[in-house]
Amino acid sequence: MIRALSLPTVVILATVTVLAAQTRSRSFGLPDDQWCRQDRQANFCEVRQDTLLGLSSIDVDAAPNGGIAVRGWDRGDVQVRTKISVFADRDADARDVAAGVTVQTGGGAIHAEGPARRDNTYWNASFELYVPRTSSLTLKARNGGITIGEFAGAARFASINGGVALTGVDGDVRGETVNGGITIELAGPRWTGAGLDVETRNGGITMAIPRNYSAQLEVGTTNGGFAIDFPINVQGNLTRFDRHIVTTLGAGGPRVRAMTTNGGVAIRAR
Repeated sequence: MIRALSLPTVVILATVTVLAAQTRSRSFGLPDDQWCRQDRQANFCEVRQDTLLGLSSIDVDAAPNGGIAVRGWDRGDVQVRTKISVFADRDADARDVAAGVTVQTGGGAIHAEGPARRDNTYWNASFELYVPRTSSLTLKARNGGITIGEFAGAARFASINGGVALTGVDGDVRGETVNGGITIELAGPRWTGAGLDVETRNGGITMAIPRNYSAQLEVGTTNGGFAIDFPINVQGNLTRFDRHIVTTLGAGGPRVRAMTTNGGVAIRAR
């Protein structure tokens, strides 16, 4: 809910000096061996692939220690790549553990199951998916980041320890992380769909907005710096301990909202 505005309309023009944590995935679409090489300390790593048909709703759970990267496409099937990484005292033990890990995909509920952690032996699973561009997503991570790109459907996401990166998204996108930065790169002339509503408790927010973009923008931080590199008319609180602004970009439109409690906010035109 937007709080009562305590200041008259003002114009802000600042130089971006505060950056949120950069979380944009640079591994999406890598060959299997290169993706595995990112887990340099793993004793064993393999990538498995599944193709799922007839799904309009996809639910991915990467807990306890995995990340999720999703990209929309114009096909009707869902392509799932799962990276299984195992850490153990011996390579042979790691291979045995990996053999006991299964990837469940029934009904579009995607998660990995496997042996319980023991001594110095444990495993994790990270997921990379191509999904229909206007499908419905539910993404959950505990210790891992979440990335969504080129997507225009309905998405709900949550992470406890992990950054969030949203690139070229539209539709109805809502979610939060507790410990991690949020990076948003908007595309197109306007937001199309119900809107964007994202929050982090401990982490910065970086947003890149195309020039002449149309939307209702709401951004804020409780404890952190605030910077915008282009002039906008805003209403909101700009006190020492509460920086919260609302503005109409271009012709207006759905609300694009990004909030943090402990972290800076940086907005730039592109």
